[in-house]
Amino acid sequence: CILSTDHQGASPLVSADGGIELPVPQRTWISNVTCDSFHISWDMDGRGRERISHYFIDLNKKENKKENKFKHKDVPTKLVAKAVPLPMTVRGHWFLSPRTEYTVSVQTAAKQPDGDYAVSEWSEIIEFCTADYSTVHLNQLLQKAEAIAGRMLPFTVFYRNQQKDYFQQARCVCCRFMLPALKDDSGSNGSPISGKLEGVFFSCSTEFNTGKPPQDSPYGPFRFQVPTTADVLFNQNTNVYFGDFYCMYTSYHYVILVLAPAGSVGDAFCKGRLPALNRSDNRFLSCAEEEDGLLSFRHAQDVILEVIYTEPVDLSLGTVAPISGQQLMSQSTVNAKKDPSCKICNISVGR
Repeated sequence: CILSTDHQGASPLVSADGGIELPVPQRTWISNVTCDSFHISWDMDGRGRERISHYFIDLNKKENKKENKFKHKDVPTKLVAKAVPLPMTVRGHWFLSPRTEYTVSVQTAAKQPDGDYAVSEWSEIIEFCTADYSTVHLNQLLQKAEAIAGRMLPFTVFYRNQQKDYFQQARCVCCRFMLPALKDDSGSNGSPISGKLEGVFFSCSTEFNTGKPPQDSPYGPFRFQVPTTADVLFNQNTNVYFGDFYCMYTSYHYVILVLAPAGSVGDAFCKGRLPALNRSDNRFLSCAEEEDGLLSFRHAQDVILEVIYTEPVDLSLGTVAPISGQQLMSQSTVNAKKDPSCKICNISVGR
């Protein structure tokens, strides 16, 4: 998202200290935006261009309303870049965060013999938004998640906990279907699925000592569970994608996977955006065919898996019943933000 605002109406040529005239950048534009870089370019009047030795670039997060621009003879607090052919690539100087709105403006400058700078007026202010993680960045996150996933434990059912009202609405209003809903903004800021992918959340984690789903839940005291086998949602026609890896200032680490039936709308969304996993051989959630032709399922022991199934799910496939444990609200991931200081689950391009 790129737009121009707050044009300051500066003349193309202004007089700086010492009588040096420098052109003011005009019609600034942003291009080639990634999660941690962008290209910036602008037009300039021809007069005085040969005097330009540097560009001053002022970048702020959009929510930061305080002005923090260079002032002549101040110690620079923003980027001072040597004048290079435009467009100029800006990368990493501020540890740009993915999917974050920024404002940027520029000055031209001429370095003086005494080390000071003569500067033009500031350009107009440009607003833009950095992009999601690319598949390269997601693969880096995937490798970090694989490193702590632990051994695989068998499981047989997917389950979904919610409040009683949710299941009543699914029965009465949605014709007994749990319908896909837009994923919230929890987890890594750069994950391409946040606020974009629709699905139904499920869990599959089991207790180590019983092999059964835990009786506690952060999402509600009622549980939908398919009583037979996990192949209702996960089978040889289901594609598996890695979506995110994060923690919330605790020792728990979460991995989000997407289960999308081949050829579905969700499957089309994930292709090219998310790393695809081998359904029968990955470190998080596997579905393998045994010698007797039956499917066996395993999940990672040392991470908490959250699974997004991209299609509606019929309540008649399973049962809804209250759980006997507690509702552990402290473990809820609804709109929960990732810990930016964790060395286990962060990559270098932002949180």
